[in-house]
Amino acid sequence: MPKRQLQGVVVSDKQDKTVVVRVERRFTHPTLKKTVRRSKKYQAHDEKNEFSIGDVVWIEEHKPISKSKRWAVVQGEKKQKVQ
Repeated sequence: MPKRQLQGVVVSDKQDKTVVVRVERRFTHPTLKKTVRRSKKYQAHDEKNEFSIGDVVWIEEHKPISKSKRWAVVQGEKKQKVQ
């Protein structure tokens, strides 16, 4: 069975080798028939500490790394720095 992959934005990089990723999903509300946005945060393993706040990353299911980490960063795009 293939591993799930999710796309999200890094919201915290304070921990060592860990990033917190916010994944947003959109769906139509069953009774209101209106598009609703819901988000969830995942802690993902970032071995080289290469991603920072605002970067868009892909995370993939992984065997448990710690108490709260079950995801690992697969790839990502660095946010452009504005000067």
